[in-house]
Amino acid sequence: MSLEKKRSLISPKYKRLSVSKQCKILEIQRSSFYFKPKMESTENQELMKYIDRKFLECPFYGVKRMTTYLNLDLGYRVSEGRIRRLYHKMALEPLYPKPRLTKADKTAYKYPYLLRNLDINHKNQVWEADITYIPMFRGFMYLFAVIDVYSRNIMSWSVSNTMTVEWCKETVLDAIQKYGNPEIFNTDQGSQFTSEIFTKYAQR
Repeated sequence: MSLEKKRSLISPKYKRLSVSKQCKILEIQRSSFYFKPKMESTENQELMKYIDRKFLECPFYGVKRMTTYLNLDLGYRVSEGRIRRLYHKMALEPLYPKPRLTKADKTAYKYPYLLRNLDINHKNQVWEADITYIPMFRGFMYLFAVIDVYSRNIMSWSVSNTMTVEWCKETVLDAIQKYGNPEIFNTDQGSQFTSEIFTKYAQR
């Protein structure tokens, strides 16, 4: 049981046992019951407010860039160590560019881009699909999703630890079986999406 949990069980209003005896039973120091955690200073609270605002706008800002922003743009004089501690306290982790997930097959047919200047005005007119890298506590996974561009509805999605053509195909088939064929199916030119296994179903 954590110290904070034990402290929450102690009550001065309990008449049969004094605070000292309650602390002894729970095996904690009496002084810890009266200890109040130190609050962040007014300036740190202000810094955290500005960090939060800027991080929402620029989630790729690491400690160094955020420190530079606070010092040069807002006129503070703070160290990277201080901002690093506040990042940790706020549980902020900058977003870095994800690895390139799909690679083009030079021998595959390159399909034309059909969305330039297109007026997208109804459901099932255009679907888009892509693979996203998801970091995990141990390792990583891949998320493949098919989205209707007009309604922004997710037509189908799946998670896998490999990026096989069959995996992408099955996810698309699931969307087609539920909602029918779209007029245009848009992806990048990655080998998963230009392979015959995949395009046979996307072109139906």
